[in-house]
Amino acid sequence: MYNAENTTPYELQSTIQLVRSTIIAIVVAIITLVTIVLPSEYGIDPTGFGRVTGLAAMGQIKQELSEEAKSDHSSSLIPDQAPDIFDSILGIFVGIAHAQEETKWMDEFSFNLKPGETNELKLTMKKDEVAYYHLIVEGGRVNFDIHAHAGGEVVTYEKGRGSKGSEGEIFAAFDGNHGWFWRNRDKTPLTVTLKLRGAYSAIK
Repeated sequence: MYNAENTTPYELQSTIQLVRSTIIAIVVAIITLVTIVLPSEYGIDPTGFGRVTGLAAMGQIKQELSEEAKSDHSSSLIPDQAPDIFDSILGIFVGIAHAQEETKWMDEFSFNLKPGETNELKLTMKKDEVAYYHLIVEGGRVNFDIHAHAGGEVVTYEKGRGSKGSEGEIFAAFDGNHGWFWRNRDKTPLTVTLKLRGAYSAIK
């Protein structure tokens, strides 16, 4: 009768190590996908890590830009090119850099908006003062208007429709109140978070 060769302890140990290494690699890949790739590229943040690091906001903005690009090129026969992997990696590092800068924010406000509901926030600023902001929208999209008014003077800095978040600065055109007006045009409640820093004397 033919007897099969017995597996040596060394061979058994090598097999176990290979399986263990494969499992570890799969786990690391899944963690990287969930915590970095999904938030930074698609705005999907199941763990909340993307919100803390700023990657989720970056991913939401990317998706908005992608939708706008598809809309602008809907009549073109030239297919969109996939983003270069180097650009994606660079974008992740830029997002992390922005997240590190967020530790310098002076004020932060969060509030909920029901469908059709509005809210407004103003900064008291002097002419030529600059305020920086980071707007995060969760659970939907919001319309907004950044403007200023004082002593009969009125100026509109920026308007946004269907926004999932943005960041930028307000350069005061004159002494007065400068800030935001939001309206929820979606059919579901959403949460707006506004982070601020810069030159302003009061928040209304």
